[in-house]
Amino acid sequence: MDRRTMLIGAGAAFVTAGSGMIGWHAAAGSMADYDRYAARLRGSLAPPDLQAIVRYATLAASGHNTQPWRFRLDREAIEIRPDFGRRTPVVDPDDHHLYVSLGCAAANLALAAAATGRSGELSIAADGRAVRYDYASGVPRWDALFDAIPKRQCTRAEYDGRAVPAADLAEIERAVATPGVSLALITDRARMNRVRDLVLAGNEDQMRDPAFMRELVQWIRFNPRSAMATGDGLFSAASGNPVLPSGLGRFAFDRLFNVGQENRKYARQIDSSAGIAIFFGERADPGHWIRIGQACQRFALAATHLGLKIAFINQPVEVNRLRADLAAVVGETRRPDLVMRFGYGPALPLSPRRPAASVMQP
Repeated sequence: MDRRTMLIGAGAAFVTAGSGMIGWHAAAGSMADYDRYAARLRGSLAPPDLQAIVRYATLAASGHNTQPWRFRLDREAIEIRPDFGRRTPVVDPDDHHLYVSLGCAAANLALAAAATGRSGELSIAADGRAVRYDYASGVPRWDALFDAIPKRQCTRAEYDGRAVPAADLAEIERAVATPGVSLALITDRARMNRVRDLVLAGNEDQMRDPAFMRELVQWIRFNPRSAMATGDGLFSAASGNPVLPSGLGRFAFDRLFNVGQENRKYARQIDSSAGIAIFFGERADPGHWIRIGQACQRFALAATHLGLKIAFINQPVEVNRLRADLAAVVGETRRPDLVMRFGYGPALPLSPRRPAASVMQP
């Protein structure tokens, strides 16, 4: 019996105990309601005010979907600062992913602001710990990447294995170009297999670490109700997993989430991908991590524009002992910052976000 069959059986028992589907919906919420919620978050920039621009900025990627950012509006400027209350100290002890997340949000912010007639420049604070976008009013400037912002998602599913045309890969590389950031694209199976093996080794290390597992489950949202209530975290349906009431979801996580199942899933997903992207910064400091985030987000938006899906496979980056081996796959000696797979795949439910008003500070 596989874990999906076990979850279905457990869910049936919950429905019986909870007076049928009324009890289920009361505990888990409705996917129809969730889809409407997700669509509102990703609605058009109307009216095209600063809060709407911040809303589009928050549609960026972040580790565990923690959204570790705060936005401060100044006269003709918007600052993005870290929210250290949303750190993930086990998986991200040096706040690398946190600063990458700020860079992802900054990339979205610049595109959304320009599209509303607020073209400007991004700059990183001298200490590398904040981003500032200075702008002036002018003519709206459209970019194909802007249209991809509400559609982009991290699609943790199997892809169809089709190769990506060389012209499309070149277009993505042009979109990614960021000072201080290098991108290595891998499309040959031999090197993809080496990366896959490192992902599996890293996943095993992480899943055998009780502290990692405790931190991870804190950010999992097992059903639409909890995802909408918090507006953050890893919504199970967005990863192709069953929707369950929170208590049952935690029970299933503790008993059915295991290394063997997860490694087989990751192996299938990577084997079905068209390629893998690895990002490197010139230096290992917050300023360069922000630049990595900008490049990463632009990669994801360019891929989305071209009909591709992406998903992070960062285990070899997050497990120290594997970083050098990952870098060696592409002949690098620097610390690798991010790893993504890409390819043609299905659409899954979109991830939750907090309201723009809740991430803005005076």
